[in-house]
Amino acid sequence: MSIKLISADERTFDVDREIASMSVTIRNMIEDIGDDAAIPLPNVTGKILEKVITYCKYHHEHPSAPSEEKKEEKRTDDISPWDYEFCKVEQATLFELILAANYLDIKSLLDLGCKTVANMIKGKTPEEIRRTFNIRNDFTPEEEEQVRKENEWCEER
Repeated sequence: MSIKLISADERTFDVDREIASMSVTIRNMIEDIGDDAAIPLPNVTGKILEKVITYCKYHHEHPSAPSEEKKEEKRTDDISPWDYEFCKVEQATLFELILAANYLDIKSLLDLGCKTVANMIKGKTPEEIRRTFNIRNDFTPEEEEQVRKENEWCEER
């Protein structure tokens, strides 16, 4: 059985119910309004919803084995080759994917997006991070020095 999803820009997607239900948000909407009605997703554009559906289809067909490691341990080096390629997108698209995964409540996609951003930051200086993400430095040199002093305990030496 398929579900109709309608993106913010009013594109319609017919998605298998099982795949659409990977989103907790959509699963709850199906329970509330039934699977006959089209489900509006006003916070997700068609371009991003298409990528989300691609991700869900792939992971529905290729479920990952449950991890033997402690669930508390957060890692950023355990991204599968398919997921790594999936996240090779423009920064704006990656951030939209993260927002969509959060809105649609797809934990694995949210984790993947966040791991990708964490890997973009890992090992970089604050200046390099600002350049990577186009963040303007609004600290005065004095404020910046104060922050460095307060946080020197966490600097790698």
